[in-house]
Amino acid sequence: MKKSPEFKIILLLAVAGLIWMFFLFDLNQYFSLANLKDELDAFKEYYGQHKALTMVIYMAVYILMAALSLPGAVILTLAGGALFGIFYGTLLVSFASTIGATLAFLFSRYMFKDWVQHKFSSKLSAINKGIEKEGGFYLFTLRLVPVFPFFVINLVMGLTTLRTFVFYIVSQVGMLPGTIVFINAGTQLAKIETASGILSLNIILSFVLLGIFPIIAKRFTADVRRQKVFSKFSKPENYDYNLVVIGAGSAGLVASYIAAAVKAKVALIEEHKMGGDCLNTGCVPSKALIASAKLLSYVKRAKEFGFDKASIDFDFATVMERVQSIIKKVEPHDSIERYTGLGVDCIRGRAKIVSPFEVKVNDRILTTKNIIVATGANPLIPALPGLEKIDYLTSDNIWDIRTLPKKLVVLGAGPIGCELAQGFSRLGANVTLVQRGSQIMKKEDSDAAQIILKRFQTEGIDVLLNHSAKEIEVLGEEKQLICDHDGKHIRITFDEILIALGRVPNVKGFGLEELGVELTGHKHIETNEFLQTNFPNIYCSGDVHGRYQFTHTAAHESWYSAVNALFGRFKKFSVDYSTIPWATYTDPEVARVGINETDARLAGLDYEMVKYGIDELDRAIADSEDHGFVKVLTVPGKDKILGVTIVGNHAADVISEFVLAMKHGIGLNKILGTIHIYPTMAEANKYAAGLWKKSHAPKRLLAWIRKYHTWMRN
Repeated sequence: MKKSPEFKIILLLAVAGLIWMFFLFDLNQYFSLANLKDELDAFKEYYGQHKALTMVIYMAVYILMAALSLPGAVILTLAGGALFGIFYGTLLVSFASTIGATLAFLFSRYMFKDWVQHKFSSKLSAINKGIEKEGGFYLFTLRLVPVFPFFVINLVMGLTTLRTFVFYIVSQVGMLPGTIVFINAGTQLAKIETASGILSLNIILSFVLLGIFPIIAKRFTADVRRQKVFSKFSKPENYDYNLVVIGAGSAGLVASYIAAAVKAKVALIEEHKMGGDCLNTGCVPSKALIASAKLLSYVKRAKEFGFDKASIDFDFATVMERVQSIIKKVEPHDSIERYTGLGVDCIRGRAKIVSPFEVKVNDRILTTKNIIVATGANPLIPALPGLEKIDYLTSDNIWDIRTLPKKLVVLGAGPIGCELAQGFSRLGANVTLVQRGSQIMKKEDSDAAQIILKRFQTEGIDVLLNHSAKEIEVLGEEKQLICDHDGKHIRITFDEILIALGRVPNVKGFGLEELGVELTGHKHIETNEFLQTNFPNIYCSGDVHGRYQFTHTAAHESWYSAVNALFGRFKKFSVDYSTIPWATYTDPEVARVGINETDARLAGLDYEMVKYGIDELDRAIADSEDHGFVKVLTVPGKDKILGVTIVGNHAADVISEFVLAMKHGIGLNKILGTIHIYPTMAEANKYAAGLWKKSHAPKRLLAWIRKYHTWMRN
């Protein structure tokens, strides 16, 4: 139903008018215990003559009183018992009170829910999630405890996301015990001196126990399920560890660090190298390579910076050795020595989970209260005919090469493919980037991807879109990738091929299958919002979980998995994915937080967009990096940020201000009012906020101000 502002005003005035008339004409005097006792005989006489009509009038009055949140429900309920008896009284009051409460709920929802949800969306997000999952339990508890005014519950619940059907059913059942108590009291009306005396301390305590019964039942059910899961396994009498973490990448390191910090006994098992993919084959080496390649790009752009010419002599093998030296320099941060010093038992070897309480490593069996699986992911290798005939490259082994490929094919134009394609092209390789879809960097908006595409083409990278890899052929010394493009076979000759089609979670070979840990359809470990698997004491975080395969997200998840594993019996925390930033380190960089336009359109969300061109930014111009943009999506009519995309120099650093703003509910007005150092790239954020402010300028007010200034001049 479309919410017409005019109708909402009329409805609000009508309701306010009815409430005003109730008190204006002192109608509440008729809803007192004394008046009920005085008029009871007359009511009974009328009821004896007009039974059906009396019931209809009684229900209509009750529904109206409840819908308008007027006082008198207790007296009406007592009257129901006195007039109609236990059975009919309970029947009439149960339905009348629930219908009236639901009307009040719908009125509150229709009039105020949208405004409240928009105004306090950041504060209500956690409440909404709780209501969606356990709203029925919350409402049932409130209904059973008489100390909570029912009219307040009706109106407040209307502001939440609780479904109307759930509200009605739970209200009907939850109010029934109280209804029976008051109806029964009504049958003994002559003995009642005050309405408040009906609820003795024992009755109130009984209702409280009924109210918390769903919570107790839920805990009991969880314990039963837990025991059922563990029934096949014997628990040790004593445990070697509070927590065993499998995998020493970003997720495993953070989880074990947190456990040691809170004085838990923790073991960290790693089969290969401490630091995982990020340190050894991912973030650190790729950024080291990108830094060297960027220096070469500046040499090629020497004239832009006022130099006649420039050149650098280099050896590719030396560049790759520098990458290894960078890894060695960062290694101590993730080393066995450091983590042993922090109190973590670091064990090198292959782990195998043999029960929910036992992990085998080498010849040892470690007993543990909890396990965190942080085994990361591996490069996705396609079922491409002929691939088995060659030695192909992935993001894992490309760092071992010491001879620059003359002709390099990069299969896949996601973040890894784009970063390494540009890096190797700048180092002198003839790079062909092959993408099955119509856009590189498919998770980004097309305007962002287009800027990177043009830069790639300018730098000499051959980008082939809509090319599906079908086969690899080896013809003597020549290797060719055969692609399908609009029904035609395209042959691409190469020396080396880099497979960069994403990563798949590492879930095989360490006991998950045998134990029965559930996986999703995409072969990620299935977890709940607390990062628990179907075994309550086995958690997971990082790439193996599969939601966001970023180092910083792995670290973020590990706080939740570690804290929930160690302290979950007291309090568990739902993992927060509300503000996840990421960046692709091409040149220029592409950084994201929140939703982009593509996401918003797919989800059917309304939004406003402002876009500031970095070509106008003084610092970017001075650095000859005047390209890209800052694009901000906001709630229509408000400065609340829904998402930001930045394309430009140091975009991954510049976006941090927006990440902070989104996390803590800071709008564009506050960013506009913050002093930014001049000249910096971060000023682009302020100018984007300024564009939003300009588009939301109060035009009528400014027109009057113009008239004021004209009047002052004359």
